[in-house]
Amino acid sequence: MNRFRIDGKRALVTGGSRGLGREMALALAEAGADVAISGRGVDDLEATASAIRDAGRESLIFQSDASDPQQCETFCDEALGQWGVFDILINNTGGRLVDVPVEDQSLEDWQRIIDLNLTSTFVCTGKIGKAMIDRGEGGRVINIASISGMIANRGIGGRSYETSKAAVIQFTRATAADWAPHGITVNAICPGGFMTEPNQKWAAENPEVISEFEKAIPMGKFGEPEDIGSLAIYLASDASRYMTGASLVIDGGYTLW
Repeated sequence: MNRFRIDGKRALVTGGSRGLGREMALALAEAGADVAISGRGVDDLEATASAIRDAGRESLIFQSDASDPQQCETFCDEALGQWGVFDILINNTGGRLVDVPVEDQSLEDWQRIIDLNLTSTFVCTGKIGKAMIDRGEGGRVINIASISGMIANRGIGGRSYETSKAAVIQFTRATAADWAPHGITVNAICPGGFMTEPNQKWAAENPEVISEFEKAIPMGKFGEPEDIGSLAIYLASDASRYMTGASLVIDGGYTLW
């Protein structure tokens, strides 16, 4: 079981202040890592950082809007400046945000979602990953994609989300191939339905869509945010040292039929 420990490692979790990001950040701390987090809301950032410190680990916070590539570059540089090289990067930031048909979606909205889900992953991977390469001691990159990168969601518009998450999956594979000689693994987690704050909002606004989604899950219910923490620990630890370029689905069986 010691192979699942990450004592003394330093991790950066984007979008780590709430939802799945918060649960993964707390799981990393429980497994022994110091964890830096980024996000938009200062109160949420402070609350999560406090919980990390309560677990006996160090934490840094960075307020940043991931849909702005320049802000991504800035906070990555600040994080590297304060802690130096990171051992673990989880690119968790993302969201759908819009619910409109392709024919009605503006170019501005399209680009905003692409930047939020895909460009932020590219920027942070490039910045934090370069430091891993330069150090020469390997590392772990975990990209949070989605089952939406594999299927088209029913009853929901805004196909920029599906497109960007599919691109994250392929970016994961390509980068994994490039960085394997450096001892850096790059894998993706593809969550299905989890009742995070954004999805709770979707459920309130689109109850029929969410209800139908849940009925189509073979396990009969949405995942709890904490369910993803164990998977993140596996990918962040020595236990997964021979796995790279993989996209691991955690969806209660939704994509089985």
